[in-house]
Amino acid sequence: MTPSIITLGPHQLALEEPMYFKVELEGDTVVGLDVMAGHVHRGMEHLVMKRNLYQNITLLERLCSLCSNSHPSTFCTAVEDIAGIVVPERAEYLRAIADEIKRISSHLFNCAIMAHIIGQGALFKNVMQIREIMQETKEAIYGNRMDLAANCIGGVRYELTPELSMYLGQRMELMKAPLDELYRIYTTDPAIRVRTEGLGVLPRQEAKDYAVVGPVARGSGIAYDVRKKSPYGAYDRLNFLVATETSGDVRARASVRLREAQESVSLIEQCLTRMPDGKSCADILPEIPAGETIAKSEAPRGELIYYLSTDGSDMPARLKWRVPSYMNWDALKVMLKGERVTDIPLIVNSIDPCISCTDR
Repeated sequence: MTPSIITLGPHQLALEEPMYFKVELEGDTVVGLDVMAGHVHRGMEHLVMKRNLYQNITLLERLCSLCSNSHPSTFCTAVEDIAGIVVPERAEYLRAIADEIKRISSHLFNCAIMAHIIGQGALFKNVMQIREIMQETKEAIYGNRMDLAANCIGGVRYELTPELSMYLGQRMELMKAPLDELYRIYTTDPAIRVRTEGLGVLPRQEAKDYAVVGPVARGSGIAYDVRKKSPYGAYDRLNFLVATETSGDVRARASVRLREAQESVSLIEQCLTRMPDGKSCADILPEIPAGETIAKSEAPRGELIYYLSTDGSDMPARLKWRVPSYMNWDALKVMLKGERVTDIPLIVNSIDPCISCTDR
């Protein structure tokens, strides 16, 4: 049979962002794949060179909505490293809280889209309703449901009063039972298992070869989490488990995300308990000297790396970032090979691609 080539875009893939593929098929079976990038190139790495270090905090938060807190947080860490700025301990805990709140919301959104793709409409609504607890929490604490504007160089821009701390603790308690139930449903429900088990398999060795990160890597048995391997902020003082699965399929990646959401609830509770009193931002910010550094963090989709070079002015000499989706989407060539064309949307969604921060 002569292979045929079709082009798939966001409409066929059930995505909000323009991700395009050239897919080589034999019948309805995928035998080859070419990811076509660049459709939403916004010139972000050029734009950051036209703004000073402080203005870039706002710009970088708009790279991506679901992992929007990770970008300015990692960027601020890079600036602080070059300038030798000591972040107050309380601010480190407040940054971790913001990161984990965004992680829960991001993971639940991905699991909800997975339910939508496989035709589980009631489950989709249920997951989004549970996620709404987190959205309301973000709005109450930060004044916004998506971009939190929590970070600044030297610390954070928000504070948790005793009343807000109590409120956040109550919201975390409210999340526990629903997350436990979602994990049970996604891992044991026969209708979901038949659509996700053994689908889009990425074996451990191929995962290492493609250097995938985040839940994609951990779903293939690679226990790599920046929060554990290279702790930053308050994470060296917090206890959590790195969720891993070994099957490397769609079900494994969803399972990892739900377990990570459960761990995030625990991390936020630990932060509320252990967070000391004190300042939430450094008092005096020094001049930013010439230098270069690399900062990294564990964004919801995986390892996020920032490279920053400065020349002694308040403008960056060079700013570049490597996002997790850049590493993960190349491995789709392995996950999709031999699968049916109708399963492409489900497998693509399982890597939780972020096109806006990859096609930057």
